[in-house]
Amino acid sequence: MSSNSRLDGCVTAPEHGVSAPRSGGHLWAIVLAGGDGVRLRPLTRHLCGDERPKQYVPLLGSRSLLRQTLERVGLGIPTERTVIVSQQRHARYLAAELSGARTPRVLIQPETRGTAAGILFPAHWIHWRDPDATVAIFPSDHYIPDSVTFMGHVRDVAGFVDQRPELLVLLGARPTEPETEYGWIEPGPAIGRIGTEPICRVRRFWEKPSLELARTALSVGCLWNTFVFVTKTATLLAEGQRAVPELNDRLGRIAPFAGTEHEPWAVRQAYALAPTANFSRAILEGSPRLAVSRLPGLIWSDWGTPGRVIQSLERAGISPPWLDWSAESRHTAAARRSVAL
Repeated sequence: MSSNSRLDGCVTAPEHGVSAPRSGGHLWAIVLAGGDGVRLRPLTRHLCGDERPKQYVPLLGSRSLLRQTLERVGLGIPTERTVIVSQQRHARYLAAELSGARTPRVLIQPETRGTAAGILFPAHWIHWRDPDATVAIFPSDHYIPDSVTFMGHVRDVAGFVDQRPELLVLLGARPTEPETEYGWIEPGPAIGRIGTEPICRVRRFWEKPSLELARTALSVGCLWNTFVFVTKTATLLAEGQRAVPELNDRLGRIAPFAGTEHEPWAVRQAYALAPTANFSRAILEGSPRLAVSRLPGLIWSDWGTPGRVIQSLERAGISPPWLDWSAESRHTAAARRSVAL
């Protein structure tokens, strides 16, 4: 980590000049790295011997999920316009992860206030510096082998958002099976296009449906919700004000202190008094601004559970050394269940 950076509240890498965008508005990235990855912990504990969150674990090769995400994002968005948002108790993992590399800006949340704060805080931070910003939000636990095609699509969606700044456009993955652990998006009428692919209104969400509902969603053309989305910061903050005004106001009060020595104090004060909210339930599900763009035909998976990680690797023909341990663990768990029955 640069000597000009610190992990004590609001943390940023040194300021760089922001170059002019290639097509209308600055495109920024927010990389979400504040989750604890509890469901994947049996695997991550085996690999690392501690309770570190999954985004700091090298599940495939020598690079962690966070590093893979940053490298993917860097194909379309420069480091100086990339913001990582995490939380205080992850600071040591994050510092080690970014050591010795040219680092993005980093924002540390002093307390956990849910995914709404984890997205609105960096959205405010970017908006204070670039009021015309377009922002793409990326979770840091995704498996996407074709990073070039993926980021090309993100940039295409950003160009569409520059023309339709009132929208928040989710990226939907093409489903391959009736997955019950993913959220699903039911597309509505088309409102625009990227090439030959329509951008559609969102008719409704199907959040972790039953198997029967997942089969129905698959049959009627619903998409998996990747939770990657693109919008203008002004639009995102307007949605925050509509849906979670108290939280949004608390975060907005940091603005007079932004860029000063008092910014970490202001962040701590805001979080101490802010309510907790889930971004999907509080903001997305009731938003009138939602649209969805279908990803090209590429592989996408949310690595939230050991089973999903293993399934992805087996389908790709990849066998990391820990896969034998995983197979043994699954056999042991199955034997225990049979005994219990």
